[in-house]
Amino acid sequence: MKNFFQFEQLGTNYRREFIGGLTTFLSMAYILVVNPLTLTLQSVPDLPDSMRMDSGAVFVATALAAAIGSLIMGLLAKYPIALAPGMGLNAFFAYTVVLTMGVSWQSALTGVLISGLIFILLTLTGVREKIINSIPSELKFAVGAGIGLFITFIGFQNAGIIVNNDAVLVGLGDLTHGNTLLAIFGIVITVILMTRGVKGGIFIGMVATAIVGMIVGLIDTPNGVVDAAPSLAPTFGAALEPLFGDAGSIFTIQMLVVVLTFLFVDFFDTAGTLVAVANQAGLMKNNKLPRAGKALFADSCATVVGAILGTSTTTSYIESSAGVAAGARTGFASVVTGVLFLLSIFFFPLLEVITAPVTAPALIIVGVLMVSSLGEIDWKKFEVAVPAFLTIVAMPLTYSIATGIAIGFIFYPITMIMKGRAKEIHPIMYALFGIFVLYFVFIA
Repeated sequence: MKNFFQFEQLGTNYRREFIGGLTTFLSMAYILVVNPLTLTLQSVPDLPDSMRMDSGAVFVATALAAAIGSLIMGLLAKYPIALAPGMGLNAFFAYTVVLTMGVSWQSALTGVLISGLIFILLTLTGVREKIINSIPSELKFAVGAGIGLFITFIGFQNAGIIVNNDAVLVGLGDLTHGNTLLAIFGIVITVILMTRGVKGGIFIGMVATAIVGMIVGLIDTPNGVVDAAPSLAPTFGAALEPLFGDAGSIFTIQMLVVVLTFLFVDFFDTAGTLVAVANQAGLMKNNKLPRAGKALFADSCATVVGAILGTSTTTSYIESSAGVAAGARTGFASVVTGVLFLLSIFFFPLLEVITAPVTAPALIIVGVLMVSSLGEIDWKKFEVAVPAFLTIVAMPLTYSIATGIAIGFIFYPITMIMKGRAKEIHPIMYALFGIFVLYFVFIA
């Protein structure tokens, strides 16, 4: 096992990998609760039952998709990157495709399935890997730093430290609120542990925060430990029904836009996550991602499996960076995360303690670690600084990793050409320039 995952070469061991995998699981376990709430449109009252997916089935599908995707990533690509149905894409699925466009959730799942199959084709032909390797190192570092700021912003939101302000968009929250105080406690504890160099400091900080939350009554103590798994039957295979039934509802311009949006967002969210986490773990070699094809294949397969099970697009999770910060360096950590997702199907009551204030400190501290890549960018070269800066700042401000990448990638060829460095631009970057421009014109 040690040789298979190259523990010695990467300077790791079972304990570090287990803690890293567990930390990643705890950092992204919220998706087990949030995804069913989102896909079943619980925030929208008075909807016909036919428009709502079954909550229990979606929960099981979410857990299984995350488990299978993480296991494939760990065993095939050997990266410490976990997968699960993506935030943002699930909201697009529910609120845009189903609620606004009026597409049935079965047909929406078919759109996810088709996008996953296209991804597999692009991966097997090497197109996705070539695109990622054609991205200049400055933009890869910018993507990592931008994602760091983005997840820090999410962490501050989850903590209630940053809240909505109609006058200036965002503002300081109520720092005397119980959950906010709990999150601040977690941040302080985690900072102390990390400063002292305690291994697994992020994980220990999350455990301490959860325990304190239960002691002071801010987090409910679980009523049980094990419960029976809900039935998967209501959603399993539903993505195939329109293909063999009402195929006419699939081959439309509307569904083409849906599939392209799933493709676009997942493609560049995944690319950004893989690059950022690999950079953080020190796995990048000569500005290239080793075994990139296998990592992308794992991501593509997870999307197809998730669609068949009954959930929105499954993608690589940036929360994996929390596991890397806790010590994960190999795919064994992803295997641990995958197994924990399988177990979570039966231990759902315990997940009630993994609330937003518990995960917020981990996201904030990981953001601190990820922005270290800013030092790798040559800020004195204006033609590089502009696209890098726009990539970084656009991610948190637009609340989208993909949009940040798009803006930066549009400006990169412009500044490089104007500086007389056009020959240094990879041809694929020109193609991406055109694709991103069309994206903003017709899709965004």
